[in-house]
Amino acid sequence: MYTRILVPVDGSDTALKGLAEALKLARALQARIKLIHVVNELINDPAMVPSVYYEHSIENMRECGRKALRSAQALAKQQHTEVDAELVETIGARACDCIVAAAKRWPADLIVMGTHGRRGLQRLALGSDAEMVLRSAPVPVLMVRENG
Repeated sequence: MYTRILVPVDGSDTALKGLAEALKLARALQARIKLIHVVNELINDPAMVPSVYYEHSIENMRECGRKALRSAQALAKQQHTEVDAELVETIGARACDCIVAAAKRWPADLIVMGTHGRRGLQRLALGSDAEMVLRSAPVPVLMVRENG
């Protein structure tokens, strides 16, 4: 059965829906939850961001990640569920790769994450970290739809 549930969070309503589902499972199964937020420093390419602002921009991304983790932890605490949290920093790796690596490293029994459920050109243009996690995860993945 599932005793270790990994939940990626980014502060979005979609991620919070995934977290809410994970919290229900954790209570029912007496499972432990680990929250993860990925900060990709390459998004702020120093060639595109003036050097004066680059470090400030990266620190702002880190703080947004810490805030997302704190909010998710507070929600879990309200529901009497203890969670661990990890801020993962990467330079260039996709969030999906970091999520899968964290699932292997922890090790998770299940990944629960929100998904926007994009289709067609929108999915093609924006890509889907959720879909890539689903395709490459070493454990089952529960996708919680934004409009589900």
